[in-house]
This record gives sequence, structure tokens and C-alpha cells, in this order.
Amino acid sequence: MSNLSFKDFATDQEVRWCPGCGDYSILKGVQRALADGGSEPENTVFVSGIGCSSRMPYYLNTYGFHTIHGRAPGFATGVKLANPELEVWVVTGDGDGLSIGGNHLLHTLRRNINLNILLFNNEIYGLTKGQYSPTSRPGTHSPTSPQGSVEAALQPGQFAIGAGATFFARCVDIDQKTMPGLFNEAKTHNGTSFVEILQNCIVYNKDVFDDIAAKKTAAEAQIHVRHGEPLIYGKDRTRGLRLNPQTIALEPVVIGQDGISLDDILVHDETNPTLALLLANLQGPTAMGVLLRREQPAFETSYWGIRPSQRRQKVEQLLRTGNLLDRRN
Repeated sequence: MSNLSFKDFATDQEVRWCPGCGDYSILKGVQRALADGGSEPENTVFVSGIGCSSRMPYYLNTYGFHTIHGRAPGFATGVKLANPELEVWVVTGDGDGLSIGGNHLLHTLRRNINLNILLFNNEIYGLTKGQYSPTSRPGTHSPTSPQGSVEAALQPGQFAIGAGATFFARCVDIDQKTMPGLFNEAKTHNGTSFVEILQNCIVYNKDVFDDIAAKKTAAEAQIHVRHGEPLIYGKDRTRGLRLNPQTIALEPVVIGQDGISLDDILVHDETNPTLALLLANLQGPTAMGVLLRREQPAFETSYWGIRPSQRRQKVEQLLRTGNLLDRRN
């Protein structure tokens, strides 16, 4: 365990996002998580694609790669396979990760490579001036949908769990109280961790999550799930979720009304993918915290477990040759 502080993970680069952007808060949360979790700068790598979120590697005192649009998971996979001892993070956005890079992200989750993926979801393309993205809500007005988007919004949690993710969590960009700890839970997971961060784009999609994240509504609009604990929420902790056996859906109820007691409230089981999917798709309240965490061998463990010496020799050969013809052998 290192004795570094969050300041030790900051660089001398000027942090340049729009004033008020949620990325500032996320950066602070990442730096605190790295310090609190005992990360070592020389053994930590951040890989990003293209977008506002992808500036992150410049602002972290670690190794970093600013790669091409949507391909960060592929680059990160190569880094992890070449040196499994490294702590590898992927920073992406809803456009970069779920549109241009959807195929790469899907197979990274399916393979369960020991990477930590942070997806900044602001439901818009910010860097390229506000076009609607895969997660934009129907009716979103943008340069590419001037009459309002008519597409159904992609749900990151549904995508991740459907792709076979072994860890899915969600948080809000302004939640400095829980965000660093959640990032470290993702880091300690053996396999691909996927964290969706609801992030405010101050310019092109301002306050899109205000109904969820605003201080005046957060207590009633968010439910913070914890493994083995009842799914209760609300300012006075009298609201909860129960499973409706007829609709096979979660429904909000009030404890003490209509004969509802604490025994009727569902207990969170983060190892249950079906429950995680119900929580990921839940609207009113929005589930926060670790929705899914299940055990499955990490890809690189299996990869290097099969003829490790021969694999190592081949990898080193590929890394050191520039002759494409040599790669056939």
C-alpha cells in the first residue's frame, strides 16, 4: 500500500474542459480512488479513445494512451495481455464506447479481461458539438436530430449485462462521497469492471440528469443498492422495491401503507444477473452502486495458462518485429 495522496496523481498539464463540466469532478474522484486504493503510478495505465472524457490520461500521473475512436478497449486488451501485472483503466464516453466502439466494448465484456472501464454518459456527443448519441432520449434536439431524436435510447447497464459483464456499477459525477470507493470496488474485481457515470454536459445537454442528481430530488430519485440489504430509499427511508410476480418487474412501494412491511422489500443480491438487469433498467428510482458482481475466470489468466512459454515467446516476437511476413510464422 502506497502513501500517496490524490495530488500525487495529478500532472502539470492544464485541465481543459468547459467550466462546470462534470469531468472535473470525475477526475478528482479517480485521483482519490487511485490514492486510497494504493495504486502505483509506474504500474498504472489509462487508455482512452476520442471525446471529452478521453482527455483524462493527460491529467493523471500514470502511463497513458490517447488512442483512436472507439478502440480503447482493444488497445487496453493488448496492454493487459502483454503485462498482466499492470493496473489498466479504460476511459470512454457514451458515443465513443457504445456507438463507434460498441463492438470492441462488447467483446471486452464477453471475454472478461481484467480491465476497469469508466463510461461517462452525458447522453450527447460533446466534443463534436452536440449531436445525439446512442443514449440520448427520444425527442432530443441536436444538430443531427433537429426535429427531435426518434430512436430508443440504449441503456448501458442493459448492454453490459447482456454482453456477459461480471461487474456493473453506476454513480453520478458529483457524488464525491461514494465515487472513489466505487471505483476501487471496480478495481479489485477480478475481470472486466464496467462503471457508468451519469455526467453533466454543461454546454450541449445541460442538467439532463437534474431529476436524478439534483440535491433536492436525489434522496427520492436514487436508490443506493448494497449486497444483502433491503432495497429501500427515500429521505425518511420508508420507500422500497418489491418484485411484482405478475409483471416480473420491480415496483416502488411505501413501507407502512397498504399492508406493506419491510419483509415485503426485496433484498439486493449482486450475484444475480436477472436482478441486476431489472435494477439497471429501473426508472424512478435510479439504482446506484454495485448492481452486479459475479465470479468468472479473467481472460488473461486462461490465456497465459495455456502453453505460457510459447505464448510469451510469440508475443515478444510480435512486439519486436516490424516485418509483417514474419508474423505468419
